[in-house]
Amino acid sequence: MSADRKGNPWALVPFVVFLLLFIGSGVVTGDFYTFPVIVAIAIAAAVALAMNRKESFDQKVEIFCKGAGNTNIMLMVVIFLLAGAFSEVAKGMGAVDSTVNLALSVVPQNLLMVGIFVIACFISLSMGTSMGTIVALAPIGVGISGQTDISLTLSMAAVIGGAMFGDNLSFISDTTIAAVRTQGTKMRDKFKVNFFIVLPAAIITCIILGIITMGEQATITQQSYSWIKVLPYICVLITALAGVNVFLVLSIGVVFAGVIGLVDGSYQLMSIIQKIGEGMAGMYEIAFLAILIAGMVEVIKHNGGIDYLLYRVTRNIKSKKGAEFSIAGLVGLTDLSTANNTISIIITGPLAKNIADKYGIDSRKSASLLDVFSCCIQGLLPYGAQLLVAAGVAQISPVSILQYSYYPVLIGVCGVISILIGFPHFGEKGKAERNATN
Repeated sequence: MSADRKGNPWALVPFVVFLLLFIGSGVVTGDFYTFPVIVAIAIAAAVALAMNRKESFDQKVEIFCKGAGNTNIMLMVVIFLLAGAFSEVAKGMGAVDSTVNLALSVVPQNLLMVGIFVIACFISLSMGTSMGTIVALAPIGVGISGQTDISLTLSMAAVIGGAMFGDNLSFISDTTIAAVRTQGTKMRDKFKVNFFIVLPAAIITCIILGIITMGEQATITQQSYSWIKVLPYICVLITALAGVNVFLVLSIGVVFAGVIGLVDGSYQLMSIIQKIGEGMAGMYEIAFLAILIAGMVEVIKHNGGIDYLLYRVTRNIKSKKGAEFSIAGLVGLTDLSTANNTISIIITGPLAKNIADKYGIDSRKSASLLDVFSCCIQGLLPYGAQLLVAAGVAQISPVSILQYSYYPVLIGVCGVISILIGFPHFGEKGKAERNATN
């Protein structure tokens, strides 16, 4: 595809159809999750196949299947399934409860909100899911607020902030998987770049939470935990950071968690297999979404839609920094429209890759930008799943949480600063690695 062509704006009609269905149904019903997103994508894909009468329907189906079966997409799907299997097996043998209880046992009583935020960071980093983290910790946050003068809105904001930390960084997070696969980089490399971009945001958030809740204390009932049950999460983090292939990392994690469950009596052999199946089934929707979106994007690309988007987005770009801001803006606007950071990355990933290649942006940085800014927006959406779930548990308005949403705002600020100062600087070695990857 040539980025110099102006392309065909009409080829973007399927995108418009998808947004109208998804956003329109949300506006009409007041619930952005009433209309199944996979149905909206399927309809939009059907519209894409119905366009461009110069091609036969058989040819368009072949183009669709070529995009849907792209190597990166298939790898992404398999990683999604393995991540789901590991998460469910670990959860089923008590890893989540043990991790939460272990963390709560070491939280200083006078730094409760800082502790809740840090615990949420660690759990989401381990579990790879912001939603699972919020479900696990939101009731604890409600309990702390009930025993202190700390507001429910602040407590829920701390939980959501920590949950978005792991959503952005975890090796088994669907956002990380999508960002890495669409940009053609490695998880470990993306993690290193991404971590140092958002670390200041996490530190500043801890300082703010410590200052505004100074003097507040509550007695947290100590619950039992087992160090052994926490080990699968630690194993996955260490092996992933060591550069072990992600398939092996997740497979080792599944086996490790399963063996611990067998030894302590949490599982029998067939129950482990059932949990693996349940975990994979829980990832079916996002896996099929990735396949349908990739097929639709390939048809749109063939019809000139991606050329047009690339032309419009890059025509006023004068520098590498401008290109990085365009990637951040694209994924942010898409997340505002879809209220799903993973889907926004899958949709904008191919375009971001084209922009990164054209302006010499390292794939590690482009992957980080996609993840940082999608998580920034997702953590601030009152109609996003994260705020809705936390608000539902606390029985408060999701909008009220925004006044204390320090971390999502700060990772956006840190992302902008990283673009302005050109951080990180990869040097000649980084350029060589990028060229070898591409």
